[in-house]
Amino acid sequence: MNITRQKRSKNLLLSIAVCFLFVSTYTSASIAINDDRGSEIRLASPAQRVVSMLPSLTESVCSLGKCSVLVGVDRFSNWPKSVDALPRLGGIADANIEGIVRLKPDLVLVEKSSPLIARLQSLGVSVMAFDVQSMADVQRTLRKLDVVLGSTESGAVWERIQLDIARASRALSPSQKAARVYFEVNPAPFAAGKTSFIGELLDRLGMQNIATEKMGAFPKINPEFVVQSRPDLIMTTEASAKQLAQRPGWKSIPAIQSNRICFFSAAQSDVLVRPGPRMGEAASLIADCAMKSLPK
Repeated sequence: MNITRQKRSKNLLLSIAVCFLFVSTYTSASIAINDDRGSEIRLASPAQRVVSMLPSLTESVCSLGKCSVLVGVDRFSNWPKSVDALPRLGGIADANIEGIVRLKPDLVLVEKSSPLIARLQSLGVSVMAFDVQSMADVQRTLRKLDVVLGSTESGAVWERIQLDIARASRALSPSQKAARVYFEVNPAPFAAGKTSFIGELLDRLGMQNIATEKMGAFPKINPEFVVQSRPDLIMTTEASAKQLAQRPGWKSIPAIQSNRICFFSAAQSDVLVRPGPRMGEAASLIADCAMKSLPK
């Protein structure tokens, strides 16, 4: 009788141990993390089918060695070249909701203010939102993507960015760093403020941004402010090339008088205005502009 009870007890303990092992294994594989809305994202395992609806997030996923999990991207994602083969799912204003759902993604990556969030969640699609304005935001985004994608590369990616920025800074002479810079994001005109990731890059390079911290990340600039600030160097897109000198009073700006203007191509602008893993390359573009335009 005692032997029978002992066997039953052993069997019971064994069953409990097996159940505990199963639960522990499942728990260790499952993922729970808050996105930038503060909403908890729960996944049973790292995402294997991902849709990215923002170019900087597409680039971040690929920089972590996880391009293969992407099954669809937004209209503007164009780096690395391999994403060109993926289904295009529109932009913020005209996203192809049906197309996204048809791809059966484990996770859709979006910008924090995207109108897609509510619609996709109502259809049972898991959404992770990001708010990437600063360099610290880029680092945090890479770390969070590491978690949901089962990657361990965010640290190495971030270190490469820092090394590239430091290298670009060392290439500039003290006089080039002392130059006052106006960085125009688009011809509205909107500028890169000191608190934006572009403004932070300028700071890390030691350059002097005419846009002040109080103006915010990407302020709409009064053209007269630029005239009064008298920048030594202007950085902008090729789209602004024909109109700069025609703006009232701008012919008196030292940068325009001395033709110290860098017009970035569309491909270069993509690198510069996307807060993601190519920020080191962006630093090199800015430094190259300064070295070509300003005396040592």
